Amino acid sequence: MKYIKDLKEGDRVFDIYLCKHRQAAVTKNGKPYENVVLQDKTGTIDAKVWEPNNPGIGDYDALDYIEVYGEVNSFQGVLQVSVKRIRVCKEGEYDPGEYLPVSSKNVNDMYQELMELIGSIEDPYLKKLLEAFFVEDQEFAKAFKNSSAAKTVHHGFVGGLLEHTLSVTKLCDYYCGAYPILKRDLLLTAAMCHDIGKTKEISPFPQNDYTDDGQLLGHIVMGSQMVAERAALIQGFPHVLLSQLQHCILAHHGKYEFGSPKIPALIEALALNYADDTDAKLETFKEILENNRENTGWLGYNRLFESNLRGTK
Repeated sequence: MKYIKDLKEGDRVFDIYLCKHRQAAVTKNGKPYENVVLQDKTGTIDAKVWEPNNPGIGDYDALDYIEVYGEVNSFQGVLQVSVKRIRVCKEGEYDPGEYLPVSSKNVNDMYQELMELIGSIEDPYLKKLLEAFFVEDQEFAKAFKNSSAAKTVHHGFVGGLLEHTLSVTKLCDYYCGAYPILKRDLLLTAAMCHDIGKTKEISPFPQNDYTDDGQLLGHIVMGSQMVAERAALIQGFPHVLLSQLQHCILAHHGKYEFGSPKIPALIEALALNYADDTDAKLETFKEILENNRENTGWLGYNRLFESNLRGTK
């Protein structure tokens, strides 16, 4: 099997992939076609079915495993597959484990590192809150380990939420050493909880898509609610401390235009915002470079970075 990460312009594709997404569309000339997203454990790639009524295009749907025949080309600097034939595969023809993108890091090792950070928290209320989620709630722990941190932008793989959360927490721990004014227990607790709402915002793999609550409420609001609900079960949890923790979660996107219900008013909230943004952007850039390993020149304009990006030599 040729993995998606290894595809390059000019390649012919004749392999099995997970159909992550399928959507009918129409060209400017009124001709029907289909937008498809193909997935394996190394990532996703956009595909186009320009002749959906062709007899060679079988009856398939999203989340089917499909055998695809086509060619890889480049459109505006992004690889995509022009599909000529599709056949739906039967069980036994494929290994589902080959089609779920997975963190390159060991999930259990990362979770153990997170446990050690929880053990370093001195405030008894914040420590009890973290243990209520990450130690005592096995259902939550399983979801947290298996969730992605995003649908497509960054850390969109099994273990992605854990990898992102650990990176953000470690960045915040560094900030605390460099800027002693920061309240370490508050900041690290906020870092570990800032994206817990994503366990409810995004459905499990292979769907990895927004849930109804995710669309209506979003992970920031849901994360704040989850923290408040757990804190209510801890006798004597200080109201001010809870408000500060919720504020950090509610403000971690930094600006209203980035979906943040609040703008940072605490120095810990500001630190969390920058740590979150740093890890998300660096991971996104890293994934772009990894998906364009063969191209050491200019990669084209990227809307997120508002720049024409260049590959590394």
